[in-house]
Amino acid sequence: MGDDVSEGGLRCLVTGATGYIGGRLVPELLAAGHRVRCMARSPGALRDHEWAGDVEVVRGDVTDPESVAGAMRDIDVAYYLVHALGTGKGFEETDRRAARTFGERARAAGVRRIVYLGGLTPARVPEKELSPHLRSRAEVGHVLLDSGVPTTVLRAAVIIGSGSASFEMLRYLTERLPVMVTPSWVRTRIQPIAVRDVLRTLVGSARMPDDVSRAFDIGGPEILTYREMMVRYAAVAGLPRRLIVPVPVLTPRLSSHWVGLVTPVPNSIARPLTESLRHEVVCHEHDIARLVPDPPGGLIGFEESVRLALRRVREARVATRWSSASVPGAPSDPLPTDPDWAGGSLYTDRREQPVDASPEALWRVIEGIGGDNGWYSFPLAWAVRGWLDRLVGGVGLRRGRRDAARLRVGDSLDFWRVEEIERGHLLRLRAEMRLPGLAWLEMYVDTDEDGGVRYRQRALFHPHGLLGHAYWWSVSPFHAVVFGGMARNIARTAARTEPAPARLGTPGTPGAPGAPGG
Repeated sequence: MGDDVSEGGLRCLVTGATGYIGGRLVPELLAAGHRVRCMARSPGALRDHEWAGDVEVVRGDVTDPESVAGAMRDIDVAYYLVHALGTGKGFEETDRRAARTFGERARAAGVRRIVYLGGLTPARVPEKELSPHLRSRAEVGHVLLDSGVPTTVLRAAVIIGSGSASFEMLRYLTERLPVMVTPSWVRTRIQPIAVRDVLRTLVGSARMPDDVSRAFDIGGPEILTYREMMVRYAAVAGLPRRLIVPVPVLTPRLSSHWVGLVTPVPNSIARPLTESLRHEVVCHEHDIARLVPDPPGGLIGFEESVRLALRRVREARVATRWSSASVPGAPSDPLPTDPDWAGGSLYTDRREQPVDASPEALWRVIEGIGGDNGWYSFPLAWAVRGWLDRLVGGVGLRRGRRDAARLRVGDSLDFWRVEEIERGHLLRLRAEMRLPGLAWLEMYVDTDEDGGVRYRQRALFHPHGLLGHAYWWSVSPFHAVVFGGMARNIARTAARTEPAPARLGTPGTPGAPGAPGG
């Protein structure tokens, strides 16, 4: 990045670009004429985004001072969009240390502004009485404001947009339960905000005057109870009126299990969301409008934000989802690709199947796996595995897919995450279910020496300790049913959708597929 900020806009660093807000902010900054550098622990997770070729991507972690210092070089505005929610009991200390490192390195690099998106805190409630989630978000704001770098802290309550955790929670609770016995927090007043207004404000904050360094409350034009939000959602979605009966006995812990049971949002994320709803979260001021003016038509109302989100969902145009970022605590180790890997035991289950279909048809089936299409074998076994994962705090099978037909590196896919795609050839998934080890599933489109199409499948497991070995051997008797059935059914499905054309000869002979000429 050069030194002249008058050409090409400001030089912006975005952390959390693999997450829900960060992944949507990057194209908005580019559209505003800014230059963008993304810092990510796994840069490959950004590879398949439409804007990937228009940004600089660097490897880094906000808890690593050296990588943060490198990412800050020649930056004007640094966006802090990460937090350690759900990483364990020490997440508040991790958040504190990361924010301090970020602020110190920004100051040393001469960054002109830090922009942070935090949570809206209730009035007249001491911070020590807030949920750990809200308390930590507030503390991160204080640390950044004390960094010596002019800082904009934006504090939002519930963000309504396709794929946001708050929207998915609202959507599934309302759609799946015509009669609801709900926690008392459904009476809590909330000021939701459309994700479009959040993004507009984040982009506008980049050009605040240097003498502005403070927190701003941001919210939409309406204050509603959670109950009113569910009733209005039902009306916009064309659902019959919902019967909602609040009861006082559901604690935040029980509430999170209730949300986890009904929605795709796992307990680890549902709990901080529900804890944040114990207190009224309403804007105390709207000073942000003096520096980032409201749009000519005003802020987007709740019902319009729901319409926009539902349209995106129905048109399969969800850019990012709450699950875009890796699940806290989920394994992130890449697959050991060295055939002679010396990292310990690596169990494998290999399957291979001839396919009477074109390579393109087989690839479409592979890339469309999961979500509503399922896993092509023993649905009950997959469902039980998902339920067991939810019971121990995992993500289960309910995350589904971001897009019904197309995957990209970094996408969540039920309780897997896409680790690698070679279009038309390889899909590699990394397991994010709770396991005593690391697991991957690979699916290949291949050809044999006669030019026939073959489906190849490989499941791998790297056990952790004796429990990991015991786990592999306890489930291995079921592999023939689960993995064998998957291979056979994927091949059959591809053949049904597009049978292979008759081969006229062998490769290299006139008229054969792959022969030169014609």
